[in-house]
Amino acid sequence: MNLFARLFKIGQAESHSAVDQLEDPIKMTEQGLRDLRQDLDKSLQALAEVKAMGIRARNDAESARSKALDYENKAVLLLQRAHKGDLNSTEADRLAGEALVKKAENEAHATSAAADQQKFEASAQQLDQNVQTLKQTIGKWESELKTLKARVTVSTATKTINKQLAQLDSSGTVALLERMKEKVAVEEALAESYGEIAQESKSIDQEIDKALGQNAGGKASADLQALKQKLGLAGQPEA
Repeated sequence: MNLFARLFKIGQAESHSAVDQLEDPIKMTEQGLRDLRQDLDKSLQALAEVKAMGIRARNDAESARSKALDYENKAVLLLQRAHKGDLNSTEADRLAGEALVKKAENEAHATSAAADQQKFEASAQQLDQNVQTLKQTIGKWESELKTLKARVTVSTATKTINKQLAQLDSSGTVALLERMKEKVAVEEALAESYGEIAQESKSIDQEIDKALGQNAGGKASADLQALKQKLGLAGQPEA
């Protein structure tokens, strides 16, 4: 591989690397649209200038043809006056000859201006086609830019969500939930155990009181009898 081929390969690699590093296609598209609009403005200006030159050439051709006809008419008048004797024949011939020279000059100028007019009109037609092509290209790019912006919005949101989902520690979260479930189960079992112990203690006290005959009604009767004895009312008949 010669030196130029190696340099070409290096340039290709660097250009591909630069393209790969482009991170904002929207900005690149917007810049491309700005460039196209500048080209469109220049093309419109050039089109207007060429059309103006065509109009000027057309006006020059018409003016030259009008002057040529005027010089021809003047030559005819000169010859007619000489024929009537109103003008010296030699002088009339000389002036009529000069008028015909002017006529020929203006006819040549009219022909040249007409040719220029055709050239300018052809150039204007070509420029107008370029303008229409640029307008269509700009419209197409603007439509693609809208689609691109929508796709970027969707892809960015999707990427963010997927990134968040990818960063979730599913195994760790499941393990944490299992530990929490286990802890809650232990607490629930412990609470139920305390409840059973309390219930067992209460039942034993009730069994002891029942065996001794010290229920709530018996204790109240014994307390009433003790109070009567204290007051000396024990054994007295009730009124």
